[in-house]
Amino acid sequence: MTIAIIDYGMGNLRSVQKAIETSGGKTVITRSASTIRQADKVVLPGVGAIGDCMKNLKEYKLIDPILETIDQDKPFLGICLGFQCLFEESEEFGRHKCLGIFPGKVVRFKLPKKYTVPHMGWNQIERKNNTPYLKGIRKNTDFYFVHSYYVSTRKQDIIATRTEYGPKNFVSSVAHGNLFACQFHPEKSQAAGLKLLENFVGL
Repeated sequence: MTIAIIDYGMGNLRSVQKAIETSGGKTVITRSASTIRQADKVVLPGVGAIGDCMKNLKEYKLIDPILETIDQDKPFLGICLGFQCLFEESEEFGRHKCLGIFPGKVVRFKLPKKYTVPHMGWNQIERKNNTPYLKGIRKNTDFYFVHSYYVSTRKQDIIATRTEYGPKNFVSSVAHGNLFACQFHPEKSQAAGLKLLENFVGL
């Protein structure tokens, strides 16, 4: 049972790998399309700007294997940038077309001055829909966030959790079939994050 962690030149791949292996998973970090296609589960992590993300995914010819993995309903985990790029477009430093798996766009926080951007640190998730990825994780658990942009979507049935930051209540994760993608970082979220990754490994 192999978990492919997609390497497109962005993100803290080693910390994701270490957390998944601590949770019982066997991983390979790769940008090989054939390795991704052959994997039993796939992780799309990432930290940085969406424009660079999409550019690198195209350059390394990784878009098709990602779309195929999701279409085949293999267990798929998107983290941070790997969550945002699943939507139609992002407004980060211009307009960027994303993967378009789900309707919606990525927009910047516009908050009163007392709230810092990026939103950084521990914050609660509010459960909206059941998903096996959150099994055994209590309601209103804290996870670790680092982001200046958030997802806006009208598709309510995919929303797994929401999170409040000041006056903004934003989508902090989505779930659909065997796919789960989150704005927060499980690999930085201590026991709760490891439990989420353990659930992913166990699918």
